[in-house]
Amino acid sequence: MANNESMEKLIPFMNQIQDIFTKHAVSVKFDLPQIVVIGGQSAGKSSVLESFVGRDFLPRGSGIVTRRPLILQLITNTTSDEEFAEFKHTESKKFRIDEVCKEIEDETDKSTVGDKGINHEPITLKIYSPTVLNLTLVDLPGLTKVPVQGQPLDIAEQIREMVLEYITKENALILAVTPGNIDLATSDALELAKEVDPTGIRTIGVITKLDMMGEGNDARAVLENKLYPLSRGYVGVINRNQSDIEKKKSIVDAIESEKKFFNSHPAYKFFSDRLGIHCLQRILNEQLTSHIFEKLPVLRNDLGAELSNIDIYLGIKEYTLNDAETQLQALSEMHRLVLDMFNNEIGFYESDQVSKTPNGGSKINRLMHEDLPLDIACVTLADEELRNEIVGTIQNIRGLLINFFIIRLL
Repeated sequence: MANNESMEKLIPFMNQIQDIFTKHAVSVKFDLPQIVVIGGQSAGKSSVLESFVGRDFLPRGSGIVTRRPLILQLITNTTSDEEFAEFKHTESKKFRIDEVCKEIEDETDKSTVGDKGINHEPITLKIYSPTVLNLTLVDLPGLTKVPVQGQPLDIAEQIREMVLEYITKENALILAVTPGNIDLATSDALELAKEVDPTGIRTIGVITKLDMMGEGNDARAVLENKLYPLSRGYVGVINRNQSDIEKKKSIVDAIESEKKFFNSHPAYKFFSDRLGIHCLQRILNEQLTSHIFEKLPVLRNDLGAELSNIDIYLGIKEYTLNDAETQLQALSEMHRLVLDMFNNEIGFYESDQVSKTPNGGSKINRLMHEDLPLDIACVTLADEELRNEIVGTIQNIRGLLINFFIIRLL
């Protein structure tokens, strides 16, 4: 087992890989170890994520608020007490935490259809803070059954397909968020998680709103993993309710109220050290770190295989780059291969077939010259038809290599 210092670097390391794959998602798709957050609308997903940061930063409202996957990377700021955020689409621009919500809304509106549609392209958000644990989660739109005004009629199926796209992957840990004031058997999150993880080895259960279950009711059997067993168990939390949010109750105060509730509740006080937001954040950090460590050998092999496939596709030979001559040889061959690929893509190659119509590289060359004044035209002949035939033939043979010297045929 690696030492603690090495283990602590695993999540930041995986974040770097995630950033690269997100940037090149069209051409490279890997099953990366990650935690995917799922749950029905109003299950409390957003409140859980905000509690990890201790600040409000996610859009709120009725209907589907999360309309694009949000890759949330929480990064422990060990160098200062500064707290700030960065988005992948704005590169290194720093945002205050209270500016994050509007940026998410603006970026979502740019890419979603109408004002109620969803989009599969993720938004990557990094939050740096001295008070967070290293953690990466993918927040998805809340599961729904009935479209509201302005939503596509098949919105429920669209969201379901998006969620399945993420949680079907074997390296995904599923954070299934379910409110405690509903029957667990009707949980959208657990139902979908069971569909792809029937043995429950990849699913972590989160039970929210335990303070809203009503007098005489509790979720002790669920939290003790007796009712619907999951290999990774359950954690109970209490979110701010709508009244708390409207009254501007801070997340810090809400977490303090949560502690008091669990410590004094007759059903929960005997295992209150395994409940609450801080417990959930610690468990997720530990489980994601261990999960990445467990999957690294397979990921390394997959990356190696993909690299070999790329080398084969490009026709690059394996070299032992132990001297300058060999390095130069390898670089020269790679340069030649890339140049050949480019020339083939644009149609720049010599051919025995002569065409009167410019194509490929010659077409590009023609576009480069079409705005030149007539008095410096590349070719002038008395016979217009013969002139066009000769010029077209020369261009199709030479493509982009034709130079800018004036050819005058008398």
